[in-house]
Amino acid sequence: MQLHSEDVIAREGINMVIASRFLRVTTPYMQGPDVIAVQRRLLVLGYYTGPWDGVYNTDTRQAVVKFQQASGLHPDGIVGPMTWTALGTGEVQWGGGRYHINVDNVRNMLFLYDTGKITASYRVSTGKNSTPTPLGDWVITEKYPNPGGEFGAAWMRLSVPNGGYAIHGTNDPQDIGRSVSHGCIRMNNPDVTQLYNIVPMGTLVTITGQVITHRVLHLNVSPGPDVTEVQDMLQALGYYRAPLSRVFDANTDAAVRSLQRDHQLVVDGIVGSKTAVKLQAAYDIARGDIHP
Repeated sequence: MQLHSEDVIAREGINMVIASRFLRVTTPYMQGPDVIAVQRRLLVLGYYTGPWDGVYNTDTRQAVVKFQQASGLHPDGIVGPMTWTALGTGEVQWGGGRYHINVDNVRNMLFLYDTGKITASYRVSTGKNSTPTPLGDWVITEKYPNPGGEFGAAWMRLSVPNGGYAIHGTNDPQDIGRSVSHGCIRMNNPDVTQLYNIVPMGTLVTITGQVITHRVLHLNVSPGPDVTEVQDMLQALGYYRAPLSRVFDANTDAAVRSLQRDHQLVVDGIVGSKTAVKLQAAYDIARGDIHP
């Protein structure tokens, strides 16, 4: 079976870097500093003339659609990985500095270094397997105090190009120490406030730990729990009606093809990177998941 290169990063697996949360019009409207980041960039690019108030309303959606059309993207008004990347919000170079943050996604710990020495450590939450925190070296590109709600007492956006990833507070401290987020790094509010007041813009943030990859799934691939996860999401969306199993069978293939057809993807029955992102987005939207 020939695998389509646009859907596959590597034959042995695909890096599941999604987009933190998918920004879109909801009821009530989605709000947050990640929306401000999109509005500000659209304003600079000339697609948006409204206030950067952090509310993803119909005016913001209209500006996103215009930008997507001009960029050759599917104009669905949803800010996902391809739209984040096209906006160019992650194009920042590290300019040096005394502080360095390291986040370990296995131990769910954040360490603050000052001129090479650890001066503080904090328990954090990182991304779950389906929406992992992206590994690599990033820098802090934006800072907002007191965003409130699920963003807690402070928000510091990272230069990850394909999502609104950030280090931020939380209104659900019981999840600290667990891998449960949409890719963002959550901290207890007193901790994130302390960190926010120490580190400046441009601070280097290195995220290390376990690399989360998923197999490319297709008809007759060996059975596994990842197949069950895909079936479960397809079932929730109404595409898959057979019992859940670990087997990528003809029913699963047909369900994947139906999803691909509805989302203007190559209809090949292969769950590669593009199909996986569309599936996750559709699943989040159907569940009303707006958590960072």
